[in-house]
Amino acid sequence: MTNYKTTELGKLDELIKLENGKTFLHDLLELTSCEISVNTVAKGFKVPFNHKHKQNEEVYIVLKGNGIITVDETPIEIKEGSAVKILPDAARTIENTGENELQFICIQAKENSLEQFGLADAELC
Repeated sequence: MTNYKTTELGKLDELIKLENGKTFLHDLLELTSCEISVNTVAKGFKVPFNHKHKQNEEVYIVLKGNGIITVDETPIEIKEGSAVKILPDAARTIENTGENELQFICIQAKENSLEQFGLADAELC
């Protein structure tokens, strides 16, 4: 067994052809600390439901396009370079309001579970 695992997602512009326009990395990379999805939302599409989580906060990082993330009925405009953290119990949905596809990465991790980060979790070798 190696100390790493890789996968190829292909071109991000092709993700829209996948079911729901997304791919999850949990199984592909055998993740044990978080779930990551790479997403492409078609022009004009709005997720037709809200959702929330039992344990996991989410971070949305916008790679391309414009849209709105609605959190507890509050619309938040997003664009390339936007990052939004949403706590587990908040109801959320997303829509593409731009002229092109909306591409983003969503990272889920258990709220308050991070114990070390950055240089505190590193050692020179």
